Amino acid sequence: MDVMGRSTKSPYEGSKNPSPTSPGSVVRGPDGEPSLGSDFLQLDIGQAPPGGRTAWLADRLRSAIADGRLPVGARLPASRVLAEELRVTRGVVTEAYRRLAESGQIAGRGRLGTVVVAAPAAPRDRTRAAGEPGPALFGSADRDGVIDALRSLPCRIDLSPGVPDLAAFPRTAWLRAERSVLAGVTPADFGYGDPRGAPALRRAVVGWLARNRGIRADPDEVVVVAGVAQAFALLGQLLRADGVLRVAVEDPGSLGARQQLEYGGHSVVPVPVDDGGLDVGALRASGARAVLLTPAHQFPTGVVLDGERRRELLRWAAEGGLVIEDDYDAEHRYDRPPVLALRSLMPDGVCYAGSVSKLLAPALRVGWLLVPPNRLEAAVTAKRYADLGNGILTQLVLARLMDTGELERHLRHVRLRHRRRRDVMLRAIEAHLPGARVHGAAAGLHLMVTFDGRRGSGLRDTDLAAAALAQGVKVHPLSWHRISPGAPGLVLGYAAGPAHEIEEGITLVGDALRGLRAGSPR
Repeated sequence: MDVMGRSTKSPYEGSKNPSPTSPGSVVRGPDGEPSLGSDFLQLDIGQAPPGGRTAWLADRLRSAIADGRLPVGARLPASRVLAEELRVTRGVVTEAYRRLAESGQIAGRGRLGTVVVAAPAAPRDRTRAAGEPGPALFGSADRDGVIDALRSLPCRIDLSPGVPDLAAFPRTAWLRAERSVLAGVTPADFGYGDPRGAPALRRAVVGWLARNRGIRADPDEVVVVAGVAQAFALLGQLLRADGVLRVAVEDPGSLGARQQLEYGGHSVVPVPVDDGGLDVGALRASGARAVLLTPAHQFPTGVVLDGERRRELLRWAAEGGLVIEDDYDAEHRYDRPPVLALRSLMPDGVCYAGSVSKLLAPALRVGWLLVPPNRLEAAVTAKRYADLGNGILTQLVLARLMDTGELERHLRHVRLRHRRRRDVMLRAIEAHLPGARVHGAAAGLHLMVTFDGRRGSGLRDTDLAAAALAQGVKVHPLSWHRISPGAPGLVLGYAAGPAHEIEEGITLVGDALRGLRAGSPR
């Protein structure tokens, strides 16, 4: 059977009486009953803890994939066969297979059965050896590159924010679209194209934005970029050319976006964020002529820029200010109505940046930039000299997914998965992080939690993040994303991992929190 329970022919189902030397064959004891073990990976169900057979089996399979005993392409026994060998219910095996399928490590392949499709890094011990970079990483005052450094560290459970459900990437739809595109392209399509991007994708983006973000635009106004990061780099060049060297940013706000501006030679001016979003009065008082913000789903607090603040911000823009709208994970909403993009309300005062990084995968490096008409020529010139334009095939495949409705179908699918994982994280936080206040649960791919009052007294979130990493769990300390002091907290991503990893990860963070509090003076 494959991971979906369908009947398939595999090496483990060749006959009613498999050879005792064949892989995965049923080994019988003197009484004629199946043994408690399997030749497959030398699994011995007697090693499983009471009530934990599914988790034990999933861990054994995951370890075998990580250390190479089950390489990519290897076939797993049918769930019925493995259940008989281990003398467990078939549900134990199918649930273990489901967990690995949900994390993208195995998949059903029809007649081929269930096969390994991806190999993660090998699991690590929960205790980090002295001298390894975890605590030093979080304790450093220099935050340049800390996110990349954390991303490169191996761990058991990754609760970093900003990553969608990569296991849900629509491989079948992508391959179908790719075949269709390759069948229709001409030799000329493989040459140098328009630096603004493929016309087909620019038309598709216009339709996508009109349907999903309320933005009306012409394809000639769209510049295809290598993700929002490149959009910020191009806008930075335009701002410097206008003599704008100070840019207001949300506080708290994205450390990565802030570093992108600083790398481009800008100084950032912190503007506080509260339950209504960016404080526009404080923006006016700052004297900054440009502001970067995430109005639809503020990172990391999750608040939406409210109606009065929006009107006030647009008045500020009409008086000569420039708004840079990062439409961060705006598509992922669960318990609130959609919010129009600022660009839809004032095209002449808003630079708009979006991408498929949070919708499909960051690895695609495809996004789009819309700028006011008086800046369009400069933006296209900056893109031309940056790289002559994005790769054409990825653009054409993405355009087809947008035009055929596949991207909307994918969005509906991952919304359901993300919602379920969010709910698991909320329950786990309630159970294992007493005193934590949750922010931004109605939408997005992450939660922000803060610890304030008596329970948060003396707690440093960098210490908590380091202690969690020592347990094998990656999280972001909220202070990484602050400029001004504030309550300690964590930013926790829930979209990328399966439910059981989320629950275990929050349990381990709770253990780390209790350990820190136990060692703190009362």
